[in-house]
Amino acid sequence: MCKIQLYVGIAALSGLLFASSSYSKIQVTELASGLNHPWGIAFLPNGDALITERNGSLRKLNSDNQLSETIKGLPEAVSKGQGGTLGVAISPNYAQDKRVYVCVNVEGENGWGSEVHSGVLNGEVLENVKPIFVALPKSESNFHFGCRIVFDNQGHMFVSLGDRGAFKEQAQNTDNHLGAVVRVTTEGKAVSDNPFISGDAPEIYTFGHRNVQGMAKHPISGDIWTNEHGPKGGDEVNILSKGKNYGWPAITYGVNYDGTVISDKTAEVGMEQPTKYWVPSFAPSGMMFYTGDEFSEWKNNLFVGSLKFRYLKRLVVENNQIVNEEDLLTERDERIRDVAQAPDGSIYLLTDSDNGKVLRLTKQGS
Repeated sequence: MCKIQLYVGIAALSGLLFASSSYSKIQVTELASGLNHPWGIAFLPNGDALITERNGSLRKLNSDNQLSETIKGLPEAVSKGQGGTLGVAISPNYAQDKRVYVCVNVEGENGWGSEVHSGVLNGEVLENVKPIFVALPKSESNFHFGCRIVFDNQGHMFVSLGDRGAFKEQAQNTDNHLGAVVRVTTEGKAVSDNPFISGDAPEIYTFGHRNVQGMAKHPISGDIWTNEHGPKGGDEVNILSKGKNYGWPAITYGVNYDGTVISDKTAEVGMEQPTKYWVPSFAPSGMMFYTGDEFSEWKNNLFVGSLKFRYLKRLVVENNQIVNEEDLLTERDERIRDVAQAPDGSIYLLTDSDNGKVLRLTKQGS
């Protein structure tokens, strides 16, 4: 185990420039390395963590910081482009049902696409695995899968789904799952009061999304917040509201990667404005609201990883507005794929590479 002390807030130390912070010292501990593009992390009640690797693996990091071999039971993942084994979540009733939910890119008719599979965790095996939600249509695109899983206060499961890149116009079509966030029961059924319950995609809760790769539940309101990859510019944070249209691609603050215009509109009647947007894009990834005591001054702050600029972004939220932001760990120069709070209040990060790491953040001296 490698322990590194980061003196955040000091202008320079040993030739490194550090970002300013509300804390003078943050300790970063490397708990594990050698992961193949780790993507999602979720904690079991005993403090063990389940970690997905995009290449198709689900692994466990135990309290002794030992990584298991691949947990067996999931279907074979199509690991192409941005697809593979992605989001992971623990059942809100895990103490009773031991259920785990995993997003897997699975091949089917006309291509591949995101599916949520659920199984009962028994040691290092998932048993009784079954698909409980299948995003349709499948395609041969390797882009924009989503795919995060979050449970709300009622135990409903939210799943974020991308527009698959080549099908952006379909994000405005509520009869398929492209560019949507769906809300289903723990068995994968559409919730009875979903806004499009009579349509061909009754699971849809919101639509008009490009590629939601971060999702978290607000600790006070219980609202579901998302972040969304824009194209070149136009990354967003949104607060989901049932049946609302978040605009993509009819409105956007970004342009195509070659600079050409996607839409000349940034607003339109009947379409939601983002709570926050960024130009240029910083490529947001996993996100969480912090509720622990380890960093007490950060309570209810929103944390988002950055893939492009390689930092952890801290967002101060007041009355559903982002009023301040701070970039942390810039000196590490690592793509942050996911961020999660451990049961002890420390913060865990996954770094995205073929030698991906698990990092633990604590206050110096704690």
